[in-house]
Amino acid sequence: MKRIRISAVVILSSALLFSSCASFNKTQKGGAIGAVGGGAMGAIIGKVAGNTGLGAIIGAAVGGATGAVIGHKMDKQAAEIAKTVPDAKVERVGEGIVVEFSSNVLFGFDSSNLSADAKVNLDKLVKILNVYPDTDIEVQGHTDSKGSQSYNQSLSENRAGEVSGYLFNNGISNNRIRTKGFGENMPKYDNNTENGRSQNRRVEFLITANEKMKTESEKEVVK
Repeated sequence: MKRIRISAVVILSSALLFSSCASFNKTQKGGAIGAVGGGAMGAIIGKVAGNTGLGAIIGAAVGGATGAVIGHKMDKQAAEIAKTVPDAKVERVGEGIVVEFSSNVLFGFDSSNLSADAKVNLDKLVKILNVYPDTDIEVQGHTDSKGSQSYNQSLSENRAGEVSGYLFNNGISNNRIRTKGFGENMPKYDNNTENGRSQNRRVEFLITANEKMKTESEKEVVK
């Protein structure tokens, strides 16, 4: 019963938060979400929503006026990624960016080896990431629910690792990169349909402000 009550409070709080932000632009949402979010709330919201990107970005949020400045910087970066990498789905979330690639854009069927087309797409993304060095990047691998859970977990980790290695080998500092595999555990789409399963086979890049950007953004607010 206690768990049910906690979940209800979290869901209600999240609903109120996002409904209150409905009229905000993405930059303003960054400030508002961060102000009430924090690491613990971000993790809970991400779990409830089944969206690891949402949870991680909320968890990393600064909030307030500083968060709004960071959000403005992320607006610009997201627009450049969307323009430069048309095969990716780019979404602004709070103070960060989620860049989603369907696995069939990056890998062959049931493979963790990057295809030639994948390298072309990743080269475009790397170019933008190098223009904005004051960000951290979490690379997440996800699969659909077909096959065993252990196999899917391993495949997701291998794919995320392959992508992370490519970023590092092409000039992205290792200090900026984190790698996680979630297997089939965090579907964003319906695993009961072929189209949904296809979309769940994905790699996501979560782009958030590093400590340098946070500090510089705070100074901009003071000015």
